[in-house]
Amino acid sequence: MLRSLALTLALLGASLTAPAAAATTTAQEWRPCPRDKIGMVCTDLKVPVDWSKPGGRTITLKLGRLKATGASEGSVLVAYGGPGGPGIALTQANPGWWAALRERMDIVTWDTRGYGEQFQGLSTGLRCSWTRVPIPDAPEDDASLGRLSDTNRGYAEACRLKDPELFAHMSSADHARDMEAIRESLGDGELNFYGASYAGIFGQAYARLFPGRIRTMVLDGTINHSTASWERELEESAKANESSLRRFFTWCRANDCSDVPGRWRALIARAERTPVPTTTASVAYNGRDLQSFAIGRARQGKPAWPGLAQAIRKAAKGDASGFVPARGARYPDQSTGVTECTDWPRIAGLKELAATNTRLRQIAPDAGTANTLATATLGCIGWPVPVTNKPAPLPKGLPPLLGAGAWGESDAVARALSSVPGSAVVHHDGPGHTLYGFNECARDHINRYFTDRTVPAKTTRC
Repeated sequence: MLRSLALTLALLGASLTAPAAAATTTAQEWRPCPRDKIGMVCTDLKVPVDWSKPGGRTITLKLGRLKATGASEGSVLVAYGGPGGPGIALTQANPGWWAALRERMDIVTWDTRGYGEQFQGLSTGLRCSWTRVPIPDAPEDDASLGRLSDTNRGYAEACRLKDPELFAHMSSADHARDMEAIRESLGDGELNFYGASYAGIFGQAYARLFPGRIRTMVLDGTINHSTASWERELEESAKANESSLRRFFTWCRANDCSDVPGRWRALIARAERTPVPTTTASVAYNGRDLQSFAIGRARQGKPAWPGLAQAIRKAAKGDASGFVPARGARYPDQSTGVTECTDWPRIAGLKELAATNTRLRQIAPDAGTANTLATATLGCIGWPVPVTNKPAPLPKGLPPLLGAGAWGESDAVARALSSVPGSAVVHHDGPGHTLYGFNECARDHINRYFTDRTVPAKTTRC
């Protein structure tokens, strides 16, 4: 998924609708996890690298478990997103999150396939030079489209050649298959799953693959990967970005920056013609760069808004230094794409790209195409493996699911769950990314859902 921000399953073939290959582990195989200080135990689980070849090569998934502090009523499988977030290390770093839920349930997590030691992961990894690269400019002609395709392919090939088979099987559907193997290895009759951020796409893929094996599922702060219209979902993401800026502009009009909303579009138009320089060597920002940084700050809420207003005023005078990040990448960037580029539809050509960009700018004149998957997927043009996990609606017959999220995110989750009767979404009217770890009200609702299958009101505020 984007750092600031992540399909039809018929394309996966009949083999991906069959039960997962058996994967078993036994109680005596659980041993203290590496560097553990919280009582977590770990084990290894062998799974096929290619789930369509259950008798072929296997890779190792490292599982971690925090046993229930009371009588265990089952387990909750936890994934933190990323898509390569190290489940074991993150759980070890935040054990307090799960204290109440552990009174009745085990907490199980795993380090996802492919994201190895460079992500603090303990499962089989892709030994690549993982880097984050600036989101490219949209190509305007065949020559620039060709150059972008060649650049992306060269970047991907350097990684793919280290392990072509694993590289080709890193989609969220592959992670969902791993989830099913974990469920079987635990001996759980049905799955309880908490998926944060990009891991919510794992959950949506699992729901399509194994709809009859879900007891409870929480999607927290994720994107809607269960749409029948990807074009409409792009539009909705642009609307959410526009709402973030409009919320900031509304605040400005009532405070000491009433001039900022009027300066903004003129600044963006000028930056599109000539990037605005900064005092940092070789760094100048075009309009989409400024929009991306502004959207990110606007989503942080009131504490960040005075600084954003000051940065806009300064940039309007010709110095965009107020947008330069204090640490990290100097330009809006994106993740590697090894999972993302197999989950997200790609543009078919320049005509489609131009039409999409025009439509999004009309919908979101202040935010434009920034921080949407329309820009993120530019990094997938020329990718050496196809999209294997396209967005598709959730199937009928699912039990009620529960979503959660802050500004914008809760709306995306609500769209994902809109076709599942009885489902609900916990909304937080404020900034943030995911709720469980930081919002006690949301955590209480989620815990009751896991333990008692109690679904709160369809639209619950926290």
